[in-house]
Amino acid sequence: MSTKAGVSTGRSKGLLYGAGALVVVLLLDVFLKDLVPDSSIRQLLMLAACNVLVALSLNIINGMAGQFSIGHAGFVGIGGYTSAVIASHLHHALGDGEPTLARSFLVVPVCLLASALLSALFGLMVGLPSLRLRGDYLAIVTLGFAEIFRLVIATAQAEAAGPIGRALSSLGGQNGYQGVENQGVPLYAGPFWVFGLALLLGVVAWRIKFSGWGRALRALREDEIAAAAVGVDPTSYKVTSFVLAATGAGIAGGLMAIMRDGTPVVNPDNYNFAASFDAITMVILGGSGSVTGSALGGVLITFTIKAIELLQSTDLVQSLRRAYDGLDLNALRMIVYAVVLIALMIVRPEGLLGERELLRRKRPEGKA
Repeated sequence: MSTKAGVSTGRSKGLLYGAGALVVVLLLDVFLKDLVPDSSIRQLLMLAACNVLVALSLNIINGMAGQFSIGHAGFVGIGGYTSAVIASHLHHALGDGEPTLARSFLVVPVCLLASALLSALFGLMVGLPSLRLRGDYLAIVTLGFAEIFRLVIATAQAEAAGPIGRALSSLGGQNGYQGVENQGVPLYAGPFWVFGLALLLGVVAWRIKFSGWGRALRALREDEIAAAAVGVDPTSYKVTSFVLAATGAGIAGGLMAIMRDGTPVVNPDNYNFAASFDAITMVILGGSGSVTGSALGGVLITFTIKAIELLQSTDLVQSLRRAYDGLDLNALRMIVYAVVLIALMIVRPEGLLGERELLRRKRPEGKA
């Protein structure tokens, strides 16, 4: 009886927390503009939440499964373009006008569901043949996939033959996709969707890690032969984790593409190797295998990139750039990240949190 009462109490608390979170994100959607008048700060906050989703999804394959994927930006890009195209056509079908919160309940779920499904499909297509590979070979395959995706869209020509070629050329090539009749991608995903999904998928990632499936995945990471000996199918678990990671990346990309206060253009350069490297840095910096660590890494990297952009625009740096044409802090950022990662590997190879969680409480002695 006490066990059932404890389970019932836990579910009641969970429902209460969920209802409270729902109210908070709904209020944020309505009042964030008044609380934070600067649109660039609002954009930064929501971008940080989207990058948390990117880090959480990559953590499933890189952190929990112990594989090394460096093409995560490809799945983010698939989600971004899918969401942008669907949102633009739905917005046009609804008579254009201002993207409102009420309309978003029609548009955003369709966009994100399509983004998640298409990204999962590509995750399966990449995962089935490639996850029999390990280490550097898997990294090369995933990087190749991401670059193929980006370059196919960037170099598509209007005169391309066939329906697929015409569809790809309609995405705008190197100039980016700018919606129906180049009117801009409608930005429907406000704080309700961005922060709400960051919380929801954070809980999902937490439950995955501490489920039996997550423990089996980590067992494969530590010793694949021993895990297989007790009945864990390595290929099945790895492919499933790859599909889950791609699904999360697709949702994150879909949100970024239609994020309020964002840019109404989806550009292929947003999904280059630098974006994949940023995602890897988020996971490694926070701690591979840690859910809260990945979230922390996503926030830190987002704010670091923004700080570098602000520093780049200062008078001092601009005067130095006039004196030294090759000075580019955004390019130097990759070098700085590489140095930070090397230092982490030497000083703290497990990252800031390792595999620990900020919110994980130890169970009392004698309790399971």
